[in-house]
Amino acid sequence: MSIEHTVYQEPFNGLDAIWLKFGTYEAVLIPEYGGNLVAFRDTERGYRFLREPDENAMNDFITNPSVYGIPFLFPPNRYEDGKFPWKGTVYELPINEQATHNHLHGFLHNVPWKVVASGTTDVESYVLISQKVDEQHPMYRYLPFKFTVYLRYNLDGTGLHQQYSIVNEGTEAMPNLFAFHTAINAPFAAGSTPDDYRIKITIGERIELNERSLPTGRLLPLSEEEQAMKTEGVNPYFAAMDNHYTAVPQNGRNYMELTDLRTGVKLVYDVGTSYKHWMIWNNRASRSFICPEPQMNRVNAPNLSNIAPEEAGLVQLSPGERFEQSASLYCIYPDSR
Repeated sequence: MSIEHTVYQEPFNGLDAIWLKFGTYEAVLIPEYGGNLVAFRDTERGYRFLREPDENAMNDFITNPSVYGIPFLFPPNRYEDGKFPWKGTVYELPINEQATHNHLHGFLHNVPWKVVASGTTDVESYVLISQKVDEQHPMYRYLPFKFTVYLRYNLDGTGLHQQYSIVNEGTEAMPNLFAFHTAINAPFAAGSTPDDYRIKITIGERIELNERSLPTGRLLPLSEEEQAMKTEGVNPYFAAMDNHYTAVPQNGRNYMELTDLRTGVKLVYDVGTSYKHWMIWNNRASRSFICPEPQMNRVNAPNLSNIAPEEAGLVQLSPGERFEQSASLYCIYPDSR
């Protein structure tokens, strides 16, 4: 039996979008607004795995894209007073979170991305997008490094796969600090409730944050519920979370598992071991979605003088150097497919 697979352009709630289909899976990417992959669905079972902006939320998506789909953050999270020290120079980022007087989430999650290629083969449907930063890019005035980022998404019979790559096209070493603010629906299945869900994430220790959401330098013991989150799993809304953790792979893998106890379906977000940290945010335990955010660097990493660069996740790229990291979102179903 042939598997239906296609790639086409069609508006998503009024915005230009690239649609991928492969078998029972469907995904939607919006190039114009951060290259955000806003939807990943199992159309046969009616599962919607990502928090999608519905037609009434499109204005919110445009102004606040980091809480829908899979936004790409570069550099991610917060930087104290907008300061970004790097190789003897202190760069000044704009203060865009007035409550904390920090810079938040970088420059690439809300700008247009270029569609480089899209298409299908016998084994996948795919789209490749890019973001080139040079003197003409609005980010360059704050962080004057030349580079190109590529994001490739593809669907196949197992699920959704992402490949991130970056090439340093400048003449000096540059920071490679990034994260994905991935918003996962819980529940993702119609008919299930938030109480039907259990989440497991390969966290290590909790990193204490101060009133400005910046690391204090202390590591905190995990609570009973957090211990369960790294072992057998816990309800994703056991408490309001805007928490920062070290990442500790298990069996060579760095991942989140979200299990629907009613259906027996397990959604796996396998993110790769390059990520040394997790942010976990559940929108004040809103009981609708949770963001397990794989993050290369500790929050405010360039300003943390009390820990080693490797521990802080201060990853650099030399001129001409390329870095790649892949991730996957897939399901383990109780029935065979």
